[in-house]
Amino acid sequence: IVAGSVVLRDGKILLCKRDIEPRKGFWTLPAGFMELGETVEEAAQREAYEEALATIEIDNLLAVYSIPRIGQVQVMFRATLTGGFGVGPESQEVKLVDWKDIPWSELAFPTVVWALTHYAETRHQDTIVPFANPPGVDAITR
Repeated sequence: IVAGSVVLRDGKILLCKRDIEPRKGFWTLPAGFMELGETVEEAAQREAYEEALATIEIDNLLAVYSIPRIGQVQVMFRATLTGGFGVGPESQEVKLVDWKDIPWSELAFPTVVWALTHYAETRHQDTIVPFANPPGVDAITR
């Protein structure tokens, strides 16, 4: 299980440029594999800190994506950046970006695109029904 977040501060989204494979040098949301003994929320918070030195508060569940080709379930949250941020050991660069400045052609994985799109669809809602894979998408080819 992968846990991650669309992390926000003042309407800007926290992105990390990966310094590890796969997709080294591409942009992603802070996310990674759960560890034994932690909740999915704790995993998302830990990953935000490991990748972006970011302390976050989980707001709500955004989506659960199934990627059977690689045996993953990805649980994505909406979260708020509650402190500073910096470059963690798994990132080359970390930054807050406006929606118009998201480097769409340089995003690491389809699920990053999905999560950002699903966030945009619900950004003005306090309560949401979590999303799943987009219609017709059963597997990822990357």
